[in-house]
Parts: sequence; structure tokens; C-alpha cells
Amino acid sequence: MADTLTAISAIDEHVINTYPVTTEAEIIQQLKQARIAVNSWATVSITERLSFISALQTVLLEQVDSITETVISVTGKVKTEVLLGEIYPILELISYYKKNAAKILAPRSEITSPFSFPNTQARIERKPYGVVAIISPWNFPLQLTLNPLITALVAGNAVIFKTSELSVPIGELILQLCEQIDLPHNVVQQVIGAGTSGETLLDNRPDLVFMTGGVAAGRAIMARAAQHPIPVILELGGKDAMLVFADANLKRACQAAVYGAFSNSGQVCVSVERLYVQDSCYDAFVQALCLATQKLTIGHGKEADLGALTSLAQFEIVQAHYQDALAKGAKASGLLQLQGRYLRPVVLWDVTHDMCVMQDETFGALLPVMAFSTEEQLITLANDSQYGLNASVWSLDIAKAQRIARQLKVGNWAVNDVIKNIGHPGLPFGGVKNSGFGRYHGAEGLRQFSYTVSGLTSRSMLDDEPNWFPYSDLRYQHIRGFMDCLFGKGYLWQRIKRNWPALKMFLKYASGNMRQHWHNLFIYLGIGRDF
Repeated sequence: MADTLTAISAIDEHVINTYPVTTEAEIIQQLKQARIAVNSWATVSITERLSFISALQTVLLEQVDSITETVISVTGKVKTEVLLGEIYPILELISYYKKNAAKILAPRSEITSPFSFPNTQARIERKPYGVVAIISPWNFPLQLTLNPLITALVAGNAVIFKTSELSVPIGELILQLCEQIDLPHNVVQQVIGAGTSGETLLDNRPDLVFMTGGVAAGRAIMARAAQHPIPVILELGGKDAMLVFADANLKRACQAAVYGAFSNSGQVCVSVERLYVQDSCYDAFVQALCLATQKLTIGHGKEADLGALTSLAQFEIVQAHYQDALAKGAKASGLLQLQGRYLRPVVLWDVTHDMCVMQDETFGALLPVMAFSTEEQLITLANDSQYGLNASVWSLDIAKAQRIARQLKVGNWAVNDVIKNIGHPGLPFGGVKNSGFGRYHGAEGLRQFSYTVSGLTSRSMLDDEPNWFPYSDLRYQHIRGFMDCLFGKGYLWQRIKRNWPALKMFLKYASGNMRQHWHNLFIYLGIGRDF
């Protein structure tokens, strides 16, 4: 393994900086430091934790221009894409947590206990896992590192993160931001390196792993984590479908398709990678798509829409999908040409499901379009994928669109919008099938960075309980009768009458509060419906 890692700009390939790769000994030390740090951090009140996160929101806003320039240099994005895709979602998530995190993570003591648990109080609490390892990708390195990092911190965890080797300067930026808000020492740390560094991090047993990336990497991380075992949350790839009916606002749908497919040059996990258009408007829609695609500007001028490719290695996959589609009869809006690190997007039509571009994740600026005739055919085509991340349905008949959306095997869907739904801070985000499992964002996402602890407190002053020793045939008959009284057939008076000896035995455990427990029994058995 190399001792250093050189970060280059995705725009002109100049060297940004050279970083020492984190050694195994250093990773072991980081885990030790994180465990010490989290012992204190986990005891900090949720209000105080949120004050640090609120300070981060302020710093992000104050330094938005310099942060944007750093992200542009590392990723090759255009500046508006950085604001919309990297910074704005972080600000929204922080605001959501400021308003809702305390309630989401609060203990619950309103749990109702059944009649067989007299004189008890049930309670559910949430505890942080401890040290969370976050492994983030190169396509949105700021947002896809900071959002799970913030979530982990709010839940009371310490974090050790590893960005892609293409995005190390973004990790450096994140550490600087943490220093500026005076986050306690070692609550957030960075590992620098390639895949082997991530393996070493997992082998030293963090308490939870959150990973965003491709399916192959996700499987490797899952297998590694299973050896210890460590719980994992995986947000993996997608082959997201956009379904356009003839009764949709076709002008809006066309604009959305171009944005959804080519935003960040298609390097988005929820890019539109399959477009199905109803046959009655198919030809006109394809023509409109080609015209809209031609109008896109590429570069880093004042009005550029698309920037440079972050990963040149990804272009090989894009090129292979393009060539496979043409070889199997697809038509293209133009040649797939890479000029430096800039790629002009291409629309493909008359595609079929035996083409790689309709089956495998492209993660690049190709938009394959296919016609459909019936709803049944459309649902079959949309679900014919190993992935299940996001989808969108387009129709002015909202009821129809929602009905179709609910039949899609995905973790997320939108009607008459694209991509934006995954940025909603109140909606949990994640996939099914090969798109991963687990969620982040929303209440469910925040809770996934903690585990539940359930507690039961007995206030009984008696010396024994009906389920304790000694056992006997009589005890068996009493318990059997009690079960029949609670769950058996017949009206309440019938169940009481045939099980009265058993009920008398159990009522003594009510600790002098017999009337209340009789009342509870009547409620539990639906006395109001019987008498």
C-alpha cells in the first residue's frame, strides 16, 4: 500500500495536495480515541449537541463561496450544482434536526402493559451505538459524508469517516469545519486511503457502518462487517425509472428528464437511468428530449449546466453501455465523446431490456428511452431491475400516478418531480433489492443511528409471581384457564364463569389494587361490547 495519496483536480488535473495514508496503527489509535470521546459526547444533552450542529449551519452559510470552490476543484461540478446538490441538503437536514431531533430521540414511557403485567411500567429508550464508521463516495463527497456524520453526532455517536480516495480534500474541509465549531476533540476523525484502509477500519470493529457506494463495494463491506459482526446501513446504486404517460405535462416531463438524467453528468445515485414513455407520445417526446439535450452547456463558464467527470474510470462503463446499445439496434442523438474531462450527454432510443444500458447502473450521461403501451406492461418493465432505489411517475391524473407508484419495487418515489424527493429531510431515504437497506433522513433515519433499549419496572410488593417456581399440575390448569379467559371464545361472562378458579388465583397478584385491575381486564376484553 502506498504511503501517500495525491489528490488532483477533476477540472484540469492539477495536484491539489498530497496526503499521508492512515496506517493500521493510526486507525487502531483513532478507534481508541473515538471510544474515549464518545463516552463524554453521548452524555451531552440533545440540546447541546444540536447547538454544535446549528453552529455548523452558520459556518456553512458564512463560507459558502469558498466551500463551493473547493468542491468544484475536487469534483468538477459547476457551482450551482454544488449549491443544490452538496450544500443545500445539509442545511435542510440540520434545520429538520433542530426542530425534531429531541422529540424523535426522546424516551417513551406511554407503553401500555397488558393485564398479565400488573403493577409495571414499560419504557423505551434510545442509545447511541458508539463509534460510527462512515464510508462515502466521490460523486457527492460533501453531502454524502456530512449528512450521515451530522445524523450520527445528533444521535450521540462519535464518527470516523473515510471519503473516496478521489475526495480526500473534502474530508480535510470537513475536519476544518468541525474545528471551527469547537466540536470536542476526537468526536470526528478521518481515515485517508483506498479500499484497504476501509477494510482495516472495519476490522478494528466500529459499532455501526454507514456506507454509500456501488453494489460490489457494498457487498464487500457487508461481508467484512459480518465477520465481527457489525450492523451496516448500505445506500447503494440505482437504475431509476421515469414513467411518462401521455396525459402528463409533457413539457415539464421533458425538462425533468433532461435534468434527472444529466445532472452532475449522470453521476447521481438517483439519476434517471431508464425512461419509459407512452407510445402515443413517444416519437414527439424523444424529439423534444434530443433538442433539450443539445441546448445544455458544458464547462465552467458563467452559464454552464454540466461540469467535468469526477471519475474518468466511470467513463469506460458509460462507453461500454453506449456501444452495446448501438450494436443491438438503439439509435443515438450523437456521438459519445470525451473532451478532456467533459462529456456531452447522449439520448438513446428504441432500446430494449436486453441492453446493458437498461439493466446495469451506468452512472453517466446516457438517457435510454423506451416506449410502453399499457399500465401492466409499464409496471413489469419498471420492476424488471436488480435495483430498487428511486422512481418517478408523470401524469396529470394524480390518483393514477400514485396508484402506479405504489406498485413499484423501490424505496422511494415521486409523482411529477424528479430527484428532489430524496432531499426531503423528513422522508427516510434508502433502497430495496440491490440498492441496499437501512434508511437515513427523517425520524426513521435518525433512529437508525441509535439502538433501542426497552425497560420494565415492577412495583409489586409480593414475594412471588405466577410465572415463578414452583410449577405443578394445578399451576398449569390455572395458567391455561387464565389464557382462555383472556383470549378464548365466547362472551366475557362465559369466559369468566368457566375460568373463575384461575382468575381468583391471578387476582391476588394485583397487590391490593384489585378493582383497578378488574377494570383493566374489562377494558382489555371489551366489556362494553358484551354487556
